[in-house]
Amino acid sequence: MRIAIIGGGPAGLYFAILMKRDRPAAQVTVVERNQADDTFGFGVVFSDATLDAFREADEPSYRAIAGSFAYWDDIEIHARGATHRIGGNGFCGCSRRTLLTLLQNRARQLGVVLEFGRDARPEDFPEADLIVAADGVNSPIRAAHADHFRPEIDLRPNRFAWMGSTRPLDAFNFFFEERPEGIFIAHAYQYEAGASTWVLETDPETFSRAGLDRMDEAQSARYMEGVFAEALRGHGLVTNRSLWRQFPTIRCGRWVKDNLVLLGDAKASAHFSIGSGTKLAMEDAIALHGAFLAGGDVATCLNRFETGRREEVEKTQHAADVSLVWFEHVRRFWNFSPARFAFGVMTRSKAITWDNLLLRAPDFVAEVQQAVAAETPGGDPARPPMFQPFALRGMTLPNRVVVSPMCMYSAEEGLPGDFHLVHYGARAMGGAGLLFTEMTCPAPDARITPGCTGLWNDAQQAAWTRIVGIAHAHGAKMCLQLGHAGRKGATKLMWEGMDQPLESGAWPIVSASALPYYPHSQVPREMTRADMDRVTAEFVAAARRGIAAGFDMLELHCAHGYLLASFLSPLTNHRADKYGGAVENRLRFPLEVFAAMRKAWPAGRPMSVRISATDWADGGITDEDALAVARAFHAAGADLIDVSTGQTVHDAEPVYGRMFQLPWADMLRNEAGLAVMCVGSITTADQVNTILAAGRADLVALARPHLTDPSFTLHAAAEYGVRGVSTPVQYGPGKDALFRNTQRAREDLMELRRKAKPASHAPAPLGRAAE
Repeated sequence: MRIAIIGGGPAGLYFAILMKRDRPAAQVTVVERNQADDTFGFGVVFSDATLDAFREADEPSYRAIAGSFAYWDDIEIHARGATHRIGGNGFCGCSRRTLLTLLQNRARQLGVVLEFGRDARPEDFPEADLIVAADGVNSPIRAAHADHFRPEIDLRPNRFAWMGSTRPLDAFNFFFEERPEGIFIAHAYQYEAGASTWVLETDPETFSRAGLDRMDEAQSARYMEGVFAEALRGHGLVTNRSLWRQFPTIRCGRWVKDNLVLLGDAKASAHFSIGSGTKLAMEDAIALHGAFLAGGDVATCLNRFETGRREEVEKTQHAADVSLVWFEHVRRFWNFSPARFAFGVMTRSKAITWDNLLLRAPDFVAEVQQAVAAETPGGDPARPPMFQPFALRGMTLPNRVVVSPMCMYSAEEGLPGDFHLVHYGARAMGGAGLLFTEMTCPAPDARITPGCTGLWNDAQQAAWTRIVGIAHAHGAKMCLQLGHAGRKGATKLMWEGMDQPLESGAWPIVSASALPYYPHSQVPREMTRADMDRVTAEFVAAARRGIAAGFDMLELHCAHGYLLASFLSPLTNHRADKYGGAVENRLRFPLEVFAAMRKAWPAGRPMSVRISATDWADGGITDEDALAVARAFHAAGADLIDVSTGQTVHDAEPVYGRMFQLPWADMLRNEAGLAVMCVGSITTADQVNTILAAGRADLVALARPHLTDPSFTLHAAAEYGVRGVSTPVQYGPGKDALFRNTQRAREDLMELRRKAKPASHAPAPLGRAAE
């Protein structure tokens, strides 16, 4: 087999090593445009788990790397005069030049041909069976075949520069410094004796105010020495092509073209804030090597590599994306208490959580828990964040867990029945602080489906009164969510075809504009002023019935493409009158409805609004729109913004994942200063605690977990040893047994997690470095 590798970085060299070792007869050539001892940057970083993978892939190169690295177990976060040191991380730093030299030596020992100082193209290797393009983040090969590889390059706004220092460090450090120009960040770690990497970062506005855009390399280094003078402790900064630039997040629609495959940064990049660039590249090499060892011709092996590796790469990129966005918006969190700020740094990528930190840094978690309690009226420092109270006007919730609104599509003519009584009653007994009704409609023609609940007549009001009474009897509060389906009305039950139009029995529908949801959906009539007056009156009448039923809180549904959401989104509002156009005009009718309801609703009871903070579609609601919408409802008297996304248009392209809607809740809470509830793929108590402790939301709504576990909150209370969760007295013996058994099971689980932690690769315990 003849293998040509273009690019002599870690990805190309490591793949050459693995293939030549296992296929000695193969002709493996690595061609690199730079000289053998040219390198840019300073150190690279690997975790214990990555080192495990290297040891399994090639023991000799692992031993060479392990003999040359600086190891640390701790992360230190320095911000606003406070330092937090969190252990149990397990990382090593290695000089990039040393790493390349070690890999070059190993490759030569195996018989790999290395050529330096030569630019190469795939066309230079017409006889090669396999060509690997490992030519870096600015890959000329990828660019030359862009129509095939379909690269997407997202140039992130923050500016960064890679510098070095002689300051010794015994932990991975995040230094945050505020100056009149703005906030500067340093990601710093030691990679060999007397040498540390300093990746310096700031937002574009601070970069410009500081004049860094007008400085040369040496001048910018001197300026940053002044910014981080305290952190550097008399040591200087060293440059090596330390140019300020923007990080390019790269994704490719394809990785393979005939016998040519992209590897490392050429195919996908991951932000330096999770230390993943070289790790990702070398793990690519391991995966590509494994794909060939599994057998088959070149095309089969390359297909196996791409299909098998893509998910893991995308997971790493997602974690990196979430991490980099946190640093881009560090100003949001700057005024947090130091402990909660540090907690946000640690948990920013979703890879590290409350429970994870509780296992390895219990003192730090205790400090964070105390900080959350201290900032909560009536807070209890003995309880984790999800079990802290939360007040909205005259309503105080015993905990932060919410049963999310979930349509059951099981009503008859809008009337909640026995199913609803059992459904809401069971969840009221499960310990959650607040239960939402499903979207309840103020009129028959406001329904999504024939199975939607309503609140337009006395029988419905009586049914809801009974349900609310059961919730109150068991210590839960209830929020009535009112909404109008708009253009998504007169559709089938979810399990018969979600959002599909009824084949018979449909009713006329209205919307902001005469645009059907699907091309084959019923075309709604554009609302007239008379329609608006009628619908507003229906909402107010339903709100008054909600007062009589005893609901503690009222929410107006302005999300998911329903009637009021159709006014807010430019994708569904094409009106030419004062209710269309700019966001202020698109807000006009939803605000009219809200104001009328707020006037009718008791002043001591809170109200919330559910919004879609993005449409997941080009031309839809922007972040600026979402902020304007949330602020406008808050000014009109909304006490809480319920932050959802999407479901506005049928061809939206949402990006799902754990807690995938959380960034918008975070934005509205920490930029607009509003109380928010987050929702969306939140499934565990650990996630709830992580979100709340990091200050990214005030309440956390869970939907699917409550469908299968009505006692989700009670089970979480047993996990964390929180006794004061309300449950029926009849269930007392079961609760006692649950707490006993759960505590034992949790202790066993924690021990298993300790044992499952990757083995430390530290050569010896590392003490505090001498200055």
